[in-house]
Amino acid sequence: MERIGLIAGNGQLPFLFAREARTRGLEVVVVAHRGETDPALEAQVASFTWVRLGQVDKIVRTFQKAGVARAAMAGGIGRVKALTEARPDLGAVRIISRIRSFRDDTLLRAIADYFESHGVTIVAPTDYLSEVLCPVGHLAGPKLHTAQEQDVALGVEVAGLLGKADVGQTVVVRNGHVLALEAVEGTDETIRRGGKLGGKGAVVVKRCKPGQDLRFDLPAAGPRTLEVMREVGAAVLALEAGRTVLLDAPQLFKAAESQGITVVGVS
Repeated sequence: MERIGLIAGNGQLPFLFAREARTRGLEVVVVAHRGETDPALEAQVASFTWVRLGQVDKIVRTFQKAGVARAAMAGGIGRVKALTEARPDLGAVRIISRIRSFRDDTLLRAIADYFESHGVTIVAPTDYLSEVLCPVGHLAGPKLHTAQEQDVALGVEVAGLLGKADVGQTVVVRNGHVLALEAVEGTDETIRRGGKLGGKGAVVVKRCKPGQDLRFDLPAAGPRTLEVMREVGAAVLALEAGRTVLLDAPQLFKAAESQGITVVGVS
């Protein structure tokens, strides 16, 4: 049976990837990050190995030993943890020494190149998960009114500029004012900060960076995103269609309907 590698971070995306790979007849060989990956994933895959963030050569050795020629990265890594808890091995040091910037895309492409130089090709997780990508159009909740449509358009524009700088993917807007931009704190804290500053009715926009390598760090949203929005009274979640992963879409849409939160996919 053919094997595929999974470099797993946090959240539900590693579970979705593993499930779909199994339905395609693939054995899934997982390398999981301590403090990030849910241990429950081990019960759903053929092989499971723990690593600490930065142990690149251990990942390479694990895949080589298992005969893995292709692997995907799925799930997030907390940026604060990446700054404070990384334990770089010799492979990580070699990668770092070759790059001029520690921006996400630069670093991730360098890591992918390192794996490929050792016989492991990094593929996009969405090659196996196209059915969980956000569709275009109104998806749940009340219809947008004119002011909200304008806030969505502003958020999309600003998120594009934010992504171009390789800083973050999420923008919070209300009544034509940008309330919060995502940086190292992540999406949830960005939403909370925006809600505190702008009050109820905020619009949350999430999109890819322009020219983003689809193998890495695709935006994702799920029921947890709506829980945070409900905390601060945010009213709209606008997601880039075709490039945002929906985690547990049925539950996401059900929660949006019950909470009166609008979810839309925008191109």
